[in-house]
Amino acid sequence: MRSAPRRRDEDLGPLVLLLLVGTCVASVTESSDYSDAEVLPDSFPSAPAEPLPEFLLEPEDAFIVKNRPVQLRCRASPATQIYFKCNGEWVNQNDHVTRESLDQMTGLVVREVEVSVSRTQVEELFGLEDYWCQCVAWSSAGTTKSTRAYVRIAYLRKNFEQEPLGREVRLEQEVLLQCRPPEGMPAAEVDWLKNEDVIDPSQDSNFLITIDHDLIIKQARLLDTANYTCVARNVVARRRSSTATLIVYVSGGWSSWTEWSECNARCGRGWQRRTRSCTNPAPLNGGAFCEGPPVQRVTCTTLCPVDGGWTEWAKWSACGTECTHWRSRECQAPQPLNGGKHCSGSMMESKNCTEGFCSSSSSGPCLLAAGPTMGVAVYTGLVVALLLSVILLLCVGVLAYRRRCRHLHGDITDSSSALTAAFHPGNYKPPRQDHSHPLHSSAPPDLTATAGTFRGPLFSLQQSVNDSPHKIPMTTSPLLDPLPTLKIKVYNASTLSSMELPADMCSSDGEILSLKSVGTVGSKRDYHSPSLSREPGLSTSATLGNLGGRLTIPNTGVSLLVPPGTIPQGKFYEMYLIISKWDKTTLPSEGSQTVLSPVVSCGPSGMLLNRPVVLTLPHCAQLDTPTPDWTLTLKTQTHQGAWEEVLTVGEESLSSPCYLQLEEECCHVLMEQLGTYGLVGQSCPPQPACKRLQLALFAPRAPCLSLDYSLRIYCIQDTPHALKEVLDLERSLGGVLLEDPKPLFFKDSYHNLRLSIHDIPHTHWRSKLLAKYQEIPFYHIWSGSQRPLYCTFSLERSSLAVSQLACKICVRQVEGEGQIFQLHTDIQETLPPHSPLPSGGSCLPSSQVGPYAFRLPSAIRQKICNSLDAPSARGCDWRLLARSLGFDRYLNYFATKPSPTGVLLDLWEACHQGDADLVSLATALEEMGKSEVLVVMTTDGDC
Repeated sequence: MRSAPRRRDEDLGPLVLLLLVGTCVASVTESSDYSDAEVLPDSFPSAPAEPLPEFLLEPEDAFIVKNRPVQLRCRASPATQIYFKCNGEWVNQNDHVTRESLDQMTGLVVREVEVSVSRTQVEELFGLEDYWCQCVAWSSAGTTKSTRAYVRIAYLRKNFEQEPLGREVRLEQEVLLQCRPPEGMPAAEVDWLKNEDVIDPSQDSNFLITIDHDLIIKQARLLDTANYTCVARNVVARRRSSTATLIVYVSGGWSSWTEWSECNARCGRGWQRRTRSCTNPAPLNGGAFCEGPPVQRVTCTTLCPVDGGWTEWAKWSACGTECTHWRSRECQAPQPLNGGKHCSGSMMESKNCTEGFCSSSSSGPCLLAAGPTMGVAVYTGLVVALLLSVILLLCVGVLAYRRRCRHLHGDITDSSSALTAAFHPGNYKPPRQDHSHPLHSSAPPDLTATAGTFRGPLFSLQQSVNDSPHKIPMTTSPLLDPLPTLKIKVYNASTLSSMELPADMCSSDGEILSLKSVGTVGSKRDYHSPSLSREPGLSTSATLGNLGGRLTIPNTGVSLLVPPGTIPQGKFYEMYLIISKWDKTTLPSEGSQTVLSPVVSCGPSGMLLNRPVVLTLPHCAQLDTPTPDWTLTLKTQTHQGAWEEVLTVGEESLSSPCYLQLEEECCHVLMEQLGTYGLVGQSCPPQPACKRLQLALFAPRAPCLSLDYSLRIYCIQDTPHALKEVLDLERSLGGVLLEDPKPLFFKDSYHNLRLSIHDIPHTHWRSKLLAKYQEIPFYHIWSGSQRPLYCTFSLERSSLAVSQLACKICVRQVEGEGQIFQLHTDIQETLPPHSPLPSGGSCLPSSQVGPYAFRLPSAIRQKICNSLDAPSARGCDWRLLARSLGFDRYLNYFATKPSPTGVLLDLWEACHQGDADLVSLATALEEMGKSEVLVVMTTDGDC
């Protein structure tokens, strides 16, 4: 250390007087300070004071190798004298080599001194302190000391503290070769040799050399089979460890089974066989051979092929806008079996429906040629229709009178009375609380207190329930004119609210209850209703009728669209939508399958639906890959609790009861049977599939009155429902989300998820974990268990005053992708709960009833159906609309519906419930050349 200005070293003694002869020096005293008059000579009162010496070169630490002495040098300016002091004693003046020069810039004298230190001098020092030397420089202003330079004897022991050991590992296994170098001064540097070649981790990322000199092979390859040597070196010597031989072996794996051979019997019982070989991969370097038989044989029975046959033609449809009608048939009489030929010919047939009295034009509807015979037929039809109307009104009146007299209190409202109720508005009063007839026990309890009110016309169904499914009606106008305006106010409450219905239906409380009990069909109870969990935020319900509606569970991405006309006219159902919790349902996955969506129940099950509803489920399958990596299956749960496959995407047939429209983050299921559903997936070889996960980091909310502090990292599926469940759980535990959740692609590679914490400030924090990392097993994540999975990092701070925490948390799948959380937080700071809204339309209400639930007005919808339902010779019909909207994966499903265009529009409504923009639909119609429909959309709707 440097001394203060104008101070003298008290240890210099008489030597200082000797060295400073010829300079202006005042008398030497034991006082600590000199005055300016004592320092400056009297003969030059105006001369400037000489500055303190400044070291231009200070002595550096050195090692004595064998018996070679080391040289210590220092240089200072301005300096009258420079001497070395070693271990507190002055080095003899004769042992110094001094050089002087003049600085051309400053004109000051630069003095350089060099001394030699031998091995003997160092060895003569006894004690724990190392041998040191220090340089002291003088000038007329005082003295300056340099830093100490330590001189040590260099050495390197011969024996390694730990040498690497040879191993045999399987292919792609992680390998650790340990090495502890010999003791030495200075500490030895370590290199690894592979077959005498130096390993450079920067050139081969599969190698990693730790700070403890261990060699890690991240993923053993065949080319890593070699001899490995640990080499330690310093300035004295170079030592080699014993050689460790690493052998990477490959255990044999079976190839895929060959196709079954043909049955060896032409008819009756025979045998089939298939083979496989142990070549995928073949055993190598002593790897185990495949276990199991290479040949399988099963019995077989050869059946005669049955060629398919056409059923009878269905009835002709109504006459369309192009003066044509059509009929259809199916290849089911008999169905092709055992390799029999499929029916030849067309499934649909169309022809002119006016026997030449109609001509179609491109600019308008069909033109009918009027004639005498046509007029007679029209008047005859009108007379017959009038007579039938009178008879029908008489029958309805008689039935209503008999019903009023008998005071019937049935469970289900009579369809005829419900239909006639739409023609006469009236007041509908709620039942009294002490009524003797309670609501039906199977109706699920209400979950909300909101109300939805709608006002608009009601239309009769376009097709009765008893009509053949092969009949496809074609008409340019509704079958019935719009009924008078009917105002219905529906409250989602446990009791029925007031409705404005015909007064003749309000004669008794029993009839009011019959409307509320239609949640069951006949006397059958809804199987799922009593047992399903009604957790707040995981369910919704509403009373829906013929006008339809939409049920949405906010912040989950789950919704149910009930199109108009789905529920029969005059009937009302208490419909519900519930997300099953992980601890209250079995999982639909089997073997290597994984659950990709929440398990959702909609009901009541068993209710009669006139057309398909659309169930929307979020999923976490990664689909944006060039090749399909997934085999996706929709499953449903039976009343006994078992799971059954409904359909596999890409393998649909005419017998498939559903249609599944797949998007990147959700899927839409068209179905006619309500129940419990879930989407599962399985990797499709040869590429492994990936699931989209989310990583969420939580910590306790301040203030923290304990030394312990914990960080929790959740690994959940990338769906809005999963994130909402974790946020609700942490909110109840008092946790706070530190950063926005980060995405992670989890590959079907049987590797675990590894979590580790790094860069902890050890001066104030200590990790209480014994291991370097934690792992979540692969199967726990891949199985799709709905239980939130997480790891906890327990930390301990040195005192309550420590509030700052900065660290890094790494999460990665072994042999996969990863994420890093860079954490820097003040644990004493009160953080607001960070709960980002998940995608899925958080602004949507839980239920919408009637026309307000749909973006497309009913009038425009009817015009589009009338224009596109009929097959067109030019191909400009509903099939082209399906291709334009991207719904053409399996057109036969829509072809079997009475109105294919209507089902396509229902699916479009479900796919665009968030943006609900008519632009995409208008663009598709414009590309099809349907200008007349576009005119209706721009005039009647808000496009």
